[in-house]
Amino acid sequence: MTGVGAAPLQAGRSWRWPLDLSRYDRHGMLRPAELAALRALGWELRRPHRHAPSRPQWRTLRRLVRPLDDAYAALGWRPGDEGDQRAARDAIAVVLRRCEQLQTAYWSWAVYEWTGLIAPGSREFRASWPRFIDGSVRQYVIAYAYLLGEVTDLHAIGAFQRLPLAWRIFGKEPVDAAVDRVFQVLREWGYQRTKPAQVAVALTEALLRNRSPLLADLTTEALVRIRDEPGLGPQARRNLYGVHRVIAALGHADPPVPPRRGVAVAEIEGVAASWGAWIERWHATSTLVSKSRNAMRSVMAKVGRWLAAEHPRITEPSQWTRETCTAWIVAVDRMHAGDYAQRRRGPHSRSGPLTPNTKYRYLTAVRVFFGDLQEWDWIPRRFNPWRALATPRNLKALLGPNPRVIADDVWAKLMWAGLNVQPDDFRSWYPIELLRAVTITWMFSGLRSDEIARLCLGCIRWQHDDQPTTGDSDTVLARDAVCLLDVPTHKTGTAFTKPVDPLVGQAIEAWQRVRPTQPSTVDRKTGQRVDLLFSIRAKAMCKDYINGKVIPTLCGKAGVPTSDVRGSITSHRARTTIASQLYNAKEPMTLYELQEWLGHRSPETTQHYTKISPKVLARAYTDAGYFARNVRTIEVLIDRDAVQHRPGEPWQYYDLGHGWCTYTFFEQCPHRMACARCDFYLPKQSTKAQLLEAKDNLQRMLAAVPLTDDERAAVDDGQTALDNLLSRLADTPTPDGHTPRQIGIPATATRLPVVAVRQGDGSCGTPPRSPEVGRTR
Repeated sequence: MTGVGAAPLQAGRSWRWPLDLSRYDRHGMLRPAELAALRALGWELRRPHRHAPSRPQWRTLRRLVRPLDDAYAALGWRPGDEGDQRAARDAIAVVLRRCEQLQTAYWSWAVYEWTGLIAPGSREFRASWPRFIDGSVRQYVIAYAYLLGEVTDLHAIGAFQRLPLAWRIFGKEPVDAAVDRVFQVLREWGYQRTKPAQVAVALTEALLRNRSPLLADLTTEALVRIRDEPGLGPQARRNLYGVHRVIAALGHADPPVPPRRGVAVAEIEGVAASWGAWIERWHATSTLVSKSRNAMRSVMAKVGRWLAAEHPRITEPSQWTRETCTAWIVAVDRMHAGDYAQRRRGPHSRSGPLTPNTKYRYLTAVRVFFGDLQEWDWIPRRFNPWRALATPRNLKALLGPNPRVIADDVWAKLMWAGLNVQPDDFRSWYPIELLRAVTITWMFSGLRSDEIARLCLGCIRWQHDDQPTTGDSDTVLARDAVCLLDVPTHKTGTAFTKPVDPLVGQAIEAWQRVRPTQPSTVDRKTGQRVDLLFSIRAKAMCKDYINGKVIPTLCGKAGVPTSDVRGSITSHRARTTIASQLYNAKEPMTLYELQEWLGHRSPETTQHYTKISPKVLARAYTDAGYFARNVRTIEVLIDRDAVQHRPGEPWQYYDLGHGWCTYTFFEQCPHRMACARCDFYLPKQSTKAQLLEAKDNLQRMLAAVPLTDDERAAVDDGQTALDNLLSRLADTPTPDGHTPRQIGIPATATRLPVVAVRQGDGSCGTPPRSPEVGRTR
């Protein structure tokens, strides 16, 4: 006869148990006279005149009848009409008849004997007692079992309504007051879809098992014990979790431990016992976040299995040497996916060599592990882990920035879907204002998912002309008002403020206007009590909600896949995409400005988030004029008549602007950019040149002439570079064998002609020629 509430009530409770069971004769066996009296009365036990002194059997059964009568009188919700009173008396008769059948008093009944009398359901109960067609009889039998038999294993009783039983035991007013109080708090927290009946079922389950109608009596131990009982169903367990949170908020119990999600950390297998003990000791001491500690623990377990296979004599970190470190670097460089794993995954798991990033993480984990052990003086300093386990240069070359930017067309579709979010898009009980605020904050703020989940209430501020501006709907914001977002402490720095699009501020303020009142919670990174912005039902939004719910919903609405050639579309890829678009804008942000906007510690980190778009790169390449800079075009006249009828005479003429060059191998002449006017030069003012241009058999064409560095400088940089070029060519022979010095041309740019070179756009690059320059041959 044990149960949750079988122990006596604790001293100091304001509600006392209605029956003092110590006042009764609780002998378990029936006396012969009691058994004979039960058999003599039979079904007259259910008659209302059973206490008449004319029947001596009633005086004989006083030991059994009196506790039942007291229990009937102690019911908090007494039967009102004649039918309920008859059902209560019939329940007493059923209990006494079962005493006759078992030949024992109900004081000695075990739980299974009470539950056998109650039956699993109303139908089975009526089949066992065909004389009783009123379904309320079974409810009163349960009440007597609860009060006298101390039966609180409600799951063993079978199907029955908890709330009416609680009314009968504790009274309707205290039970309804407790249910209303809990339901009121849940509604304030945002449990809009939760019905009062669900709260009543979960709460009365706890009150009945705790044997008290008071919320103050639901201690932490009692709630934990009730939630851990195996007979509690999953739905009742979830509802009871919410009730536990309300009890904790009211100050009667400690907050419940959140249900564990995912797989617990498995015990390390396949390593030496001492090596595993060192790993667990480091894991329990390190101040890294849980995710990083668990990842490094997994890597060190692989190191232990590698040691067991390749170096079985090394079982402790103190036995490592520089030679061991070198061997581990070689093993990582040649390792494949799945090597030294505790257990292989399915047949479709990834295989092949490790990626460069994975290799880098393996080496970093071992460096940190040995660095901590030496820093804590747990092992002697036999080597420097930052040098002995340094990343090889060939591996460093493969670890450059590689931002996984989402394609512009895909990102545009996702933004359209996010700006047009409707309640039907999300199959979620979250309010649509919260969903819109989360979506727009993700698309425009460039924050990490953890930072979005940890934004605090009032994180939006408006600024106009260096003056604070309200963002309420009743106030018209200036067009140039700046929206400032307060970002909480993140993984690389302290809290800071950044400007964001006004859409973010408007969406967040729309959510704040309808946000239910939420209790403050402890920030998991800073340990301070804060009012989280995205909190509903007194629980913060999970940081994985964006990847798990928001992004798949937007992809489905936009009609784009959830992954591309660079992998799955994740929350962090949006941060990279926004940074790259700001870096490639028409008026781009500088690298240092992006560093401040993203909240990075150094520009090197920002480089992993920015990538020059192909369009910007193509525009910069075109503006640089690579082809036009290295190749110039010059007009050529071909005298077809000279080619056909006058062999040996000049037939090809290169236009120099101020004259013509008849040298056939013009592109090989070193004086082509600063003509020395040798015998191959033909001035345009001469009669021969005029006759040449008057011919009708000329064929005009353009020839590409590659330029040297000096010639490019002469064309691009101007007069000084031209003077330098002329000085260097003063003693260089011309095509006719004479040098410019022999010809008598001064080495000054103001007195020498320059070849008229047509640039890529058709313009001429020849500076104006002095009329007194040189001589003509």
